[in-house]
Amino acid sequence: MKKVTEVSYQQFKIAEAQFPIQGTSPLIVHKFSEKARKMIEDKQQGRSKGGKEARDPEADFYGGLYTFADGNKYGFPSGGFKAAMTRAGKQLGYTMVDLKGWFFIVPDDRETNLVEIIGTPRMRTDMVRIGNGTADVRYRPEFPEWGAVLTIQYNEKCISLEQVVELIALAGFSCGIGDWRPEKAATGTFGTWKIAQ
Repeated sequence: MKKVTEVSYQQFKIAEAQFPIQGTSPLIVHKFSEKARKMIEDKQQGRSKGGKEARDPEADFYGGLYTFADGNKYGFPSGGFKAAMTRAGKQLGYTMVDLKGWFFIVPDDRETNLVEIIGTPRMRTDMVRIGNGTADVRYRPEFPEWGAVLTIQYNEKCISLEQVVELIALAGFSCGIGDWRPEKAATGTFGTWKIAQ
């Protein structure tokens, strides 16, 4: 039998804290709808009917919302907040690969992996350019005023509470979440936030 050598390791310490945030610009959400997924599947499997169906703005609006498993609350993927914080970390000189393992956003609804968005959505209509520059109309949900409470678990051996707070604040200012956020579009100003007092 092989002899097993005892090894020791530096113990890590996981802490958890909650941070209320308040939107500083409207949040535009755009979940990939079941209808869109079905259309792509049909096309890939040769079941495409051809031609365009009549647009249903209300169906597009409700289909674009992220909802909890029970259907009673709205949310946004927890990974979106983590991605924003990780990207902000790069601006502060952190290595993004390291940051990804230093903290995690705990979803409010584990089944859907969503953080609750506190606010009332409304429908917005936008002209967009698709494919070869053709114009199209999009009907998307928007939260004019919104907030959330981020529950974050972090490894205190790697990152401090103060550093986590700095990441949240910078992510809200320079990255944001959702459509037309600063990180993704030169003209993006949506989905930004500040830490609530």
